[in-house]
Amino acid sequence: MALDYNIIGERLKQARLNKKLTQEKLAEQLDVSVAFLSRIERGSSLISLKRLNQICAILDVSEGEILNGVSEDSNSYLNKDFSNLLKSCPPEKISLIYSIAKVIVES
Repeated sequence: MALDYNIIGERLKQARLNKKLTQEKLAEQLDVSVAFLSRIERGSSLISLKRLNQICAILDVSEGEILNGVSEDSNSYLNKDFSNLLKSCPPEKISLIYSIAKVIVES
């Protein structure tokens, strides 16, 4: 699955706006140009994991939230991953997973 840098940029921009930071202030904290930050937010420039980590730390959001669009605080943050995992399992393994999950939930 390829990363959609347009969506990542939109999420970063929204997180920046939520923190009430201007591009200028964020760029200053990151020690990058405003033009570079603008390109990241527009999705026209690729972002490294190191840079993503720096931005997320400043904006107080998780990398997962920016990459996947789902907050780790949300109750459903693993639902999609778990569902995809189950789709790739043979029926006998799904039954085993269900039995184990039921024991865990009911204990």
